[in-house]
Amino acid sequence: MTAAHSPLKGIGLGFLAYFLFSCSDANVKALGGHLPVFEIGFFSTLFAALVLLFLKPRDERWRDAIHLRRPGLVALRGLAGGVAGILGIYAFTTLPFAEAYALIFLSPSIATILSIFLLSEQVGWRRWLAVVLGFAGVLAIVRPGFETLELGHLAAFAVSFCAAGTVIILRTLGQTERRVSLLAAVIVASLVMNGVLMLRNFHWPRLEDYPNLAIAGGFAGAAQLCLILAARSAPANQVAPAQYSQMVWALVIGAIFFSEFPDLPAVIGIGLIAISGLFTFLREETRGRWWSRTILQRDRV
Repeated sequence: MTAAHSPLKGIGLGFLAYFLFSCSDANVKALGGHLPVFEIGFFSTLFAALVLLFLKPRDERWRDAIHLRRPGLVALRGLAGGVAGILGIYAFTTLPFAEAYALIFLSPSIATILSIFLLSEQVGWRRWLAVVLGFAGVLAIVRPGFETLELGHLAAFAVSFCAAGTVIILRTLGQTERRVSLLAAVIVASLVMNGVLMLRNFHWPRLEDYPNLAIAGGFAGAAQLCLILAARSAPANQVAPAQYSQMVWALVIGAIFFSEFPDLPAVIGIGLIAISGLFTFLREETRGRWWSRTILQRDRV
């Protein structure tokens, strides 16, 4: 096992990356009620960009970001990431932490459905079963009759659509575009979208808000860096399932820092969605080789 290809190292970096993403999202949640969504998005993205600017690997050059072979799809990837970032912040600041994660992690099921229409993939009964399990998990969380349905649930569900679209886009662009180009597209889109939308009701963050903003952005940037390094040591299909560790972190962080304790139906729903997503990953690995051309990135900054 060489240093260049060390699956154990890659998987470890993957777990570290998704732990850092969870810490980043927790700091976003902590800012809810203090700052508007767009300001949280702008300043946290700015801090993430600063981290990536100075800590990225030397062979990942920012000037290469403008050399695009399919600029339209790269722009669409940036737009999806920007929208997912805004909606994700709204979901995290209005929903219990674990519930927001569970609904966002419905994305593999949605990606399965989208792949039928956009990539002409054949979907067998096992993957359809995973889709049904995922949506059953959603019903367990929002409850039959939707008595507990809030705008935050809809926002998280929309993030899962954006994330699913990102999966499809990254499958398509994996062999033609540089990783730095796709990451830069999300950063630029997020800064522009949030920067414009925050102007109407802008007010400077409180002094005590800046540490949360710096941690939210800095940890997200460091997590993206960990994914870059993980992808060099292990194939994406071995690293990507580590993202489901965020479901555990969401329950732990929600309980310790936000005094959130999901009831039994919510726990069942979270479990169903996690099982659905992991099963989808395992089926994809056995069915084909599209993982080999997929760039490993989170859907948003």
